[in-house]
Amino acid sequence: MRRSGTLARQVLLVRVGRRDAELHGAIDVLPEPRYQDRPRRRYGLRRFHRTGMETIAPVAPLVGPVTVDPPPVAPTAAASTATPAPLLPGERTPARRMKFALVNACTLASLLLGINAIFVAMQGEVRLAAFLLIACVAFDGLDGALARKLGVSSPFGAQMDSLADMCSFGLAAPVVVYASLAGSAPTAAAAVAAALVAACAAIRLARFNVSPNDGRFFSGVPTTMAAAVLALMVVIGMPVPGAVQIAGVALLAFTMVSSFPYAKLARLVKLPPWVWLAPVVGALIDVRLTFGLIVVGYLISGPVLWLRQRRTVV
Repeated sequence: MRRSGTLARQVLLVRVGRRDAELHGAIDVLPEPRYQDRPRRRYGLRRFHRTGMETIAPVAPLVGPVTVDPPPVAPTAAASTATPAPLLPGERTPARRMKFALVNACTLASLLLGINAIFVAMQGEVRLAAFLLIACVAFDGLDGALARKLGVSSPFGAQMDSLADMCSFGLAAPVVVYASLAGSAPTAAAAVAAALVAACAAIRLARFNVSPNDGRFFSGVPTTMAAAVLALMVVIGMPVPGAVQIAGVALLAFTMVSSFPYAKLARLVKLPPWVWLAPVVGALIDVRLTFGLIVVGYLISGPVLWLRQRRTVV
């Protein structure tokens, strides 16, 4: 570099340390003595003092923190001695055990009847399979009523009932419906309608298990009532085209997963006796027409109650 270089070049001139200084680990960063007064002579003393020079020191590479895994913690005594929840909460007397066994026997009866309904429908006995579904509905209502009356309700019984309902009303009912639609509707459409019933029944049962219980209304049509409607439709033999039956099955499946409030059977039973007179007389005249009107009226009651509740809240 020439001696007449600029200030920047002369400032950057550093003296390379001697070999003995490097051996001892010292680095000389001072400029050479012969260049110390050159900026003063060329640029003036005041200007030289206004010029800031930054000393750059070598920086050692950073070493990341060393993390040491904590020692494994031995399992506590509470975790190692965890016991499963009892099937029957409360006092375990022989009498309560017999009542508990009776209630679960009704649940298993509903499950076994649903399985046999599938087998019978596969053999072509569609009406017999529909009667077995109606028996499933009866046993499903019986186990719940007995559990409440005998005081043996339990989480195990609730889960058992949900699994039995999925087998009887989520699998057996679609199979029976598919077998009943064979020949009167396209096979693909019947399969889609049956699969829709199974899917909506599974969603409905799962939502019911995790939702708070409402003592007055159902949120959507329960799977038990939907299966009863499908079974009675097969037993009665509704004289409607296959396309209309498929549309009705699909509509019933969607009402199971809807949020419309539907009155429970206990509230319907408490209606005045004269209200039941019209369906009884209509069944004696034309049972098919009466059945269709009752089902349509019940399905429409959900949206009507929903609109009424919205107006009341507003």
